Order: sequence, then structure tokens, then C-alpha cells
Amino acid sequence: MAETALPVALDRESAEPLAVQLADALRSAASEGRLRAGDRLPSTRALADSLGVSRTVTAAAYEQLHAEGWIAGRHGSGTYVTTTPPGPLRKRSRKPVAPVITDFVDLGTGAPWAGGLDRAAWRRAWRAGADAPPLSRPERAGLPEYREAIAEHLLRHRGLAVNADPVLATGGTTAVLTEIAVAVLKRGDAVAVEEPGYQRAVGVFRANGLKVVQAAVDAEGLLPEAVPAGVKAVYCSPAHQYPLGGRMSAARRVALVERARRDGWLVIEDDYDGELRYDVAPLPSLAALAPDVVVHLGTTSKILTPTLGAGWMVAPEHIATTVLEHRDLTGTSPAAAGQRVVVELARMGDLGRHLRKLRRELSERRALITDTFADAGIDVLGDDAGAHVVVLLSSAEQERELMRQALERGLRVDGLARHYVNRPKLHGLVIGYSACSREQLVSALPVLTELLRRTG
Repeated sequence: MAETALPVALDRESAEPLAVQLADALRSAASEGRLRAGDRLPSTRALADSLGVSRTVTAAAYEQLHAEGWIAGRHGSGTYVTTTPPGPLRKRSRKPVAPVITDFVDLGTGAPWAGGLDRAAWRRAWRAGADAPPLSRPERAGLPEYREAIAEHLLRHRGLAVNADPVLATGGTTAVLTEIAVAVLKRGDAVAVEEPGYQRAVGVFRANGLKVVQAAVDAEGLLPEAVPAGVKAVYCSPAHQYPLGGRMSAARRVALVERARRDGWLVIEDDYDGELRYDVAPLPSLAALAPDVVVHLGTTSKILTPTLGAGWMVAPEHIATTVLEHRDLTGTSPAAAGQRVVVELARMGDLGRHLRKLRRELSERRALITDTFADAGIDVLGDDAGAHVVVLLSSAEQERELMRQALERGLRVDGLARHYVNRPKLHGLVIGYSACSREQLVSALPVLTELLRRTG
């Protein structure tokens, strides 16, 4: 059956979200007989192209009409007007009503797209890892094959050319920050941390007797000149500043490592989601620019799952030696099981395939968000890389109220306030898009758009 032409006009100047306008128009057409039972509708992609809107708009409208019973999907054959419409069109309030969310949607940050892992590859990697004989003693630096796999990964995906020698396995970023705080730094040492920044790092440093001082950031990340004198280390996230999302420019990276050499800093580079970039070319890591003063940290938490407990550190020799001595002294070492899984995923090519799939999926999700918000006149920050974006707001009260209203609608979103040690200078929502499913994101965006547009 041929698709039905839809004479729909959307008003981009209206305060009503485009998805609500589209759902209204289709609902009216079905109620008035211009769309009849059994008529096949265009795909969400085709309709989006014809109307000049993002696919999120058409998908949200279809989802709302499906929930109301006006349309239904048939597997492999498209979407149709239902044979029994739910009744005459009721007069709707002029107040925009967002689509109903039937399931709780987590738009927080920090969780990966675990649902995208190929289950067969995952099972195969665990089986192969379990075939390895038990170790008679722990590998304090990590399994040699894991260190080699990470060296190859860093070359392919981060442009960091190292052999396996300077690569140490870690139990994840928090675990290795604890090791650095205890073994490399001394109680009372001052460490500069981005403000706003990663509060778990702040907690680790303070818990181990370090003095944490704040260094301001801007659209290009950490400001080297904002780092106070006298610090022993600087913690930063140059690939995608957490949480604002800025990418540190090449010139600023050079300025940072030059000052580190001059003032005797250790720079801790947290590359927590460095593999996730979209329309921009990768910039050289700080470790590639200055391997003598930079400790490079990475993790599988954002590209696979945090349950593996597998990360890595690339550090100057004296730093690596100190960490290994600490492990010998305390009898601690990163678990081998997660390392073996990563090795097998890499050996079979599954890790590379997953990363390509992950980038493609998150790139499309990022486009859903930016296109939807652009249609609504909402600006975002931090969309060049990573798996979250930021929408700035005018006040702390507005941030709290939007988070509350979102939660009432079944959405969990993060706020900027909790990422500050001192009084927040910026206010806004931090919106993650990797933890939920694509379908959940599509259903959530019209709701979130409506809430944001109400703020003016």
C-alpha cells in the first residue's frame, strides 16, 4: 500500500514544540477523516525530511499518537492509522502537553551504553578469559598481554604511541587516583582541580590528606594561568572537560605542559571518554606532548562497562615505579579477570567493532539532541565529543526547579551545581545520552524541550 501524503504545516514561531504541533495535526486529520483507518503513514525519517525537521520531532509525535491509540505499527510493513480510532477529537488545552513517558528515563552522566555490547562477543571473551590458567602470583603491573592490547588501543584510537612498558593496568580511574594520592604525593600537598570538575577526584584527594584548590575553566577547558602557585599536581580532563564539555585547544595544551615543567607540576590527564569524538579531529593528548610530566589515565568504564574494573595509566618511569612499589607494599593489584576480557575483545576484533558501533550510535543520539534543541532555539555546550551536553540556565533556582519538574515527568537529569566545590558560577542541566535506550531518548526529548522552553 502506498504511503499517504500528509499536508502538515508547522509554525516554528509558535511556543508549542514542533512534535506537539505535528501530533495535533495528525490527530485532527484522523478525526476529521482526512486520514482514514488503514492509511499507511510515511516513515519518521521520510516525514522529517519532507517537513525539514529532525527525526526526533516526527518520532516523538508518532510515539504519542501510538500511545493514544491513533496509529499502530506493523512489523516490517510500516505505521498505519488504526482501524478503530479512539473516539472523537477532544478539544485540547492551549497549554502545550508533552508526550507521556511510561518508563523512567535516566539522562544522567557517567554510565555507558552497555546495551550496545554484542552479547555473543561478550560471552566469547569471558569464556576465552576463563580458559587461561590461574596465576600463582598477581601481576602488579597488569597482565603483559593486557598492557600490549592497551598500547595498541592508545595508538589506534588516541594517537598516543607507546609500547607496553610504560602502560600499567589499573582498577579504574578512582582506584589509580587513590594510588597516586597515597604513593606519589604527600599529605598536605596541594592539588589543583578544575572548577566545575569531577567531584569524585576531589573526594579521593581530600580523603588522602591532600589540599584541593580550584582552577577555573572556560570554553577551552582548564586555564593554566588560573592554577595557583605552589601546587604539586594538576588534575584535568582536556579531551572533554567534565562537566562543561570544552576541548582544550592545542595552544593551551602547550601552555599547560610548559608551565608544568617550569613550576614542577605533575599533570594528571583524565581521558575518561577520549574515544568518543564526532565532527572534530583528535588533538594530541597531553601525554603525547609531554610524557615527562604527564600521567595519562584511561578506562573501559565509558566504552564497555565499569563492572570490568579495567583501566590504564601511562606515566613517567619514576611515577610508575613508585606506584608499583606501593602495590608491592600493600599487596594490591588490579584484578586479572577484567583485563583478560579486554584482551580477548581486542584479539578477536570485537573491541574495534564495538567502538565503531558506539561512536555511530552516540553520534546519532547526539544529533537527535542537538537537532531537537536547535529546532526549539535551545543552545547546548560540549557536543563535540563525549556522551553528554550542557544547557545553561539563568539561576540556581531555575536549575533546581527544572530538575524537580523533569523528575516528576519520569526523567532524571543532572545539574551543574553539584560539580562545584565553591559557590556555582554557572547554572544548568547536564544531559547524558548513553545510559538510556534510543527509544527512551526519543520519548524524553519532547518533554525536556517543553520544560526548557517554558523557562524562556
